[in-house]
Amino acid sequence: MRDMKPMRITFATIPRALEQARQFRMLQEPEQAESICLDILEIDSRHHDALILLILAVTDQFSRSGQMLNPKRASRLTSQLTDAYEILYYRALICERRARAMLVESMSRSFTWEYFREAMQLYRQAMDCRPERNDDAILRWNACLRTVQRERLEPRTDSNALTEQASW
Repeated sequence: MRDMKPMRITFATIPRALEQARQFRMLQEPEQAESICLDILEIDSRHHDALILLILAVTDQFSRSGQMLNPKRASRLTSQLTDAYEILYYRALICERRARAMLVESMSRSFTWEYFREAMQLYRQAMDCRPERNDDAILRWNACLRTVQRERLEPRTDSNALTEQASW
């Protein structure tokens, strides 16, 4: 089995494969969506929709019980994007999803404020270069703020580098 390699799909099947990846995300099976996106990117390494879906599928796994967070991998994927807004938006989303995953783990909860703060800073930057009629970054920023307020999150008292209050 170790010598085996994944089989390649054909270029013509990409649209159907993308639809399947979306369906697996909706069914909360991000590992399946991730696998399909990797198959698509194997034959078309610049496929924009597959790359976005892959980032989402990887970050979907942040909150799954027993899964190791892999934010560095997700961040590396954003470096393959070419649009400045998308790079900022998806990096912010990675921070936000990491924070939300940490909210449910008592040992990690103390770090959530920093990740929400970082997400909000990136969303703010994304707002400055967002496409016309696209308020996604604003919607996400507001959701982060409401979560921070509802959960009464505050900076850790022992965190010197990250406690400077950002001008939100």
